[in-house]
Amino acid sequence: MAQLKQPLVVYLNDSDNVAIAVTEIAAGTDIQVRDRHVIARAPISRGHKIAVSEIAAGAPVIKYGQSIGKSTSLIFPGDHVHSHNLTDHHEVESVIRSTAPPQAPPPIRRTFEGYVRADGRVGTRNYVAVLSTVNCSATVCHKVVQRFDEQRMRRWPNVDGVFAATHTTGCALALGSRKHQMIARTMAGYAQHPNVGGRLIIGLGCEQNTPGYLAEHHGVVPLHAPDGKPITRDDRVPVLTMQTEGGSAVTIDHAETLVEQLLDRANEAKRSTVDASHLVIGVECGGSDGYSGITANPAIGAVSDRIVACGGTSIISETTELYGAEHLLCQRSRSPEVAQRLVDLIRWWQDYVAFYGGQLDNNPSIGNKAGGLTTITEKSLGAVSKSGLTALEAVYDYAERVTAKGLVVMDSPGFDPSSVTGKVAGGANLVLFSTGRGSCFGCKPTPVIKIASNSELFERMPDDMDLNAGEAIAGKTLDQLGDEFFEFALRVASGESTASERNGFGDHEFVPWTVGPVL
Repeated sequence: MAQLKQPLVVYLNDSDNVAIAVTEIAAGTDIQVRDRHVIARAPISRGHKIAVSEIAAGAPVIKYGQSIGKSTSLIFPGDHVHSHNLTDHHEVESVIRSTAPPQAPPPIRRTFEGYVRADGRVGTRNYVAVLSTVNCSATVCHKVVQRFDEQRMRRWPNVDGVFAATHTTGCALALGSRKHQMIARTMAGYAQHPNVGGRLIIGLGCEQNTPGYLAEHHGVVPLHAPDGKPITRDDRVPVLTMQTEGGSAVTIDHAETLVEQLLDRANEAKRSTVDASHLVIGVECGGSDGYSGITANPAIGAVSDRIVACGGTSIISETTELYGAEHLLCQRSRSPEVAQRLVDLIRWWQDYVAFYGGQLDNNPSIGNKAGGLTTITEKSLGAVSKSGLTALEAVYDYAERVTAKGLVVMDSPGFDPSSVTGKVAGGANLVLFSTGRGSCFGCKPTPVIKIASNSELFERMPDDMDLNAGEAIAGKTLDQLGDEFFEFALRVASGESTASERNGFGDHEFVPWTVGPVL
């Protein structure tokens, strides 16, 4: 089969005054951009922007048909457009008075093989979780998990593994404070996750984040099981406290016995055919580059649309990376109230970052900029394309359980481990994660599908990438990629392993986001 010829640049919208280089372009190169020719006035790196028309000083630089900032000097056709001549000062609308949600997509009927849980939710994996209430019990949790290595786990073939969910807080916080609520929501979300077939909680005994608080506010009912007694078949969660047990060594031994019982029970679960409406996907981007917003992210958006058409749920987060593109989600919101909730979150983030002397405009990382992204608006316009084209139905707090069907936003930082942790706590049973620079992220108990934004990355890091969105540059349509990636997602939901799972990643990516003082 003849290989598709790759162009020198991609031109996204008829109103754009920049194009994106898809290969290294030397100064003096004659570049055809649709019906015009442009001579590169400087070397243009892959993923970076080249001006295709003159841009006056102070005039908008247009990409995706949207302003991504303003030029700081006169830009000539063929100039490199980046941090040296482009800046951004985005203004957030204060009050949303009307919205125009799109029509629902035509329904799709698909199935996958999942684990049906007692509460009606469906898992794509079957893990046993060992959770710490406080950092003081984190090491004990990990030592328990270490006793269940690959060889020993062969005894329980229907269980994907045992993992520890530990963190850096749980004490030195005000009882019932926002910080306490956030860590408790996150813990409860993992303990009750449909991908978890058994769970054990281990604490020290004097922390603020007690099992009693989880029971009172999140329905995680503790079971203080005496050593040697079998775990009863109910919804209670076995709890150990190191101070009560008599120390760390005794706790580890007792926990090992309890985990064996949990594994015996979890091993009884079997996959069955279920409707794809039970899929709850989290969409994420990390290590983004100039390709991410034109290949991998819109391809994920196409999968999101298909999941919504199936009656499922798609969660987009990273609130700091919606800033600059929030108006697009506001326009698509189900109601002005939903849109206002999103705008209020953006404005909270502006105040929060300013309190520490920062600005949301500074969000693009060094790696993002090296990959061709200049401003937060440019990054956000590419990031928001992961949401597809359907209506925004609801906005959730961090780690809040997601119950709505369709596209939703969850408040979170842009830091990938914290963002994904929140979505998984909210119920995501599958994650689609795009990267242009190369991320090796995994997240037990939820499988993470890694999507390369460019073919060079896909070929350079083949052990870490699942799918290649770089084929969009070579001629495949985003709709074709959406179909292919959707089918792959269904296979992963049914048990096919991802690259990060084959690599054994996901044991240290439980990184809850909390806001508040350490007391």
